[in-house]
Amino acid sequence: MRGYPSERIYEEVAFIAYYFHWSLAEIIDLEHRDRHKWCEEISRINQRLGEEKQRSIIDIE
Repeated sequence: MRGYPSERIYEEVAFIAYYFHWSLAEIIDLEHRDRHKWCEEISRINQRLGEEKQRSIIDIE
């Protein structure tokens, strides 16, 4: 059985903590699958916001 790379865990924890301001204990208590899903959802939100910013800049010109 292969373990989950510790560097990846640090990245996921930092990512969620930065955007959601959850504590380390709250994030570590999540199952790996749930933690990964939250990272994906944050990424989707950031992508949507980035696209909206680009669109609004274009619309202003």
